[in-house]
Amino acid sequence: MNRKRVLIITYYWPPSGGSGVQRWVKFAKFLREFGWAPIVYTPENHEIPAVDLSLGKELPDDLTVIKKHIFEPYSFYKKFTGQNKDSKIGAAFISDQETPKFAEKISRWIRGNLFIPDPRVLWVKPSVRFLSDYLKENPVDAIATTGPPHSMHLIGFHLRQKLGIPWLADFRDPWTEIEFYHEFMPSRWADKKHHRLERTVVKQADEVTTIGKSMAESYETMYDRNVHIVTNGYDEEDFDDTLVKPDDQFTISYIGTMARSQNPLALWKVLSDMVKEKAAFRDALKIQLIGKTDLAVIESLKKNNLIPYLEEVGYIPHDQVTKYQRRAQVLLIISKNVSISGYFLPAKFFEYMAAKRPILCIGPPDGDMGDVIRECNAGAIADFGDYESTKKIMTDFYQKYQKGQLNAMSKGIEQYSRKNLTKKIAEIMDLMTAKSPQII
Repeated sequence: MNRKRVLIITYYWPPSGGSGVQRWVKFAKFLREFGWAPIVYTPENHEIPAVDLSLGKELPDDLTVIKKHIFEPYSFYKKFTGQNKDSKIGAAFISDQETPKFAEKISRWIRGNLFIPDPRVLWVKPSVRFLSDYLKENPVDAIATTGPPHSMHLIGFHLRQKLGIPWLADFRDPWTEIEFYHEFMPSRWADKKHHRLERTVVKQADEVTTIGKSMAESYETMYDRNVHIVTNGYDEEDFDDTLVKPDDQFTISYIGTMARSQNPLALWKVLSDMVKEKAAFRDALKIQLIGKTDLAVIESLKKNNLIPYLEEVGYIPHDQVTKYQRRAQVLLIISKNVSISGYFLPAKFFEYMAAKRPILCIGPPDGDMGDVIRECNAGAIADFGDYESTKKIMTDFYQKYQKGQLNAMSKGIEQYSRKNLTKKIAEIMDLMTAKSPQII
């Protein structure tokens, strides 16, 4: 089969784990079925937030992966903030301290004002030089960049300007509207530069994709251009083991990083009150947190006397995640209690639906997750701080659990399969290359 070729420029790639890796790993897995041969460009020594060797097993054996050295300033950051050199650096400021150290605050200011748009900006010029030579000898039909880190988009921009290769910019998260942007304390000059670069990327890319309706509408409004929605999703092959059954306990499972901005205070109060009110509930309850959890969340659980019911599980490989999802009686997903919380539509949300367990979503009912939950009848949603709605939902779930009737009634989730979503991204690239063929 004569396939077109796409160069995928991504910072996160196996053996790195986490949701930032999964999106384009899954695209790379299925793209050949839709007429595209992927080639991947990624750092060989990048800062890995978590190691997951299982993701690499999903890729074609003959996939071309180009790795080049990157200068990582995080080694200096770790020394400056007193962290071990082997510490893992996350993006959302998950902390095991009540307040950030002074050195960490200074580091955040440096990151937001001197490394624009992010510390990987030092990789842009070397990458453009290397890839310009590589692509002249190994031509491709399209380039796809995925961010964050948004420096990847700057590589795509410069290659588009220099070589004329059609370019797709994929936004997994917002740039200047990310919920922790203000924690970088950007000066007026730095803020203008962030916005100027963001505008350049969104306006100059041949096509732009985002993971949800709210982010797409925001970019369309800000920059007056069409933006495609290609959500995250689930891989049907990850759910082919039908032998996994739900726990006997009333297990409420949250899978992934839980940041301070996601701390569901009303839910903890509801569970605390139900423990006091019902002995049977007290005997059945298990709160399972899988992944990294901010100290503020643990402190809230302590305050509500829920530590005896807590099971903390660290990061687990993705090939094990689906088993935990299907064992849960209730799958908990939490938006971020910030002004852009409606944007939140993570990959695990679609895996939750594929696991066919009821979902409790904490977040704005009119946000992107609320829309999908109603569309697919996948569970229930309560806003942050809405004690009454949260208790009503949890009571209903528990009563059905007692009767052995706690089941998900999800429908129409096939549109969110990774294969169908890869078909969509392939169609966007087909249109892009038809409108603007490469000129080298």
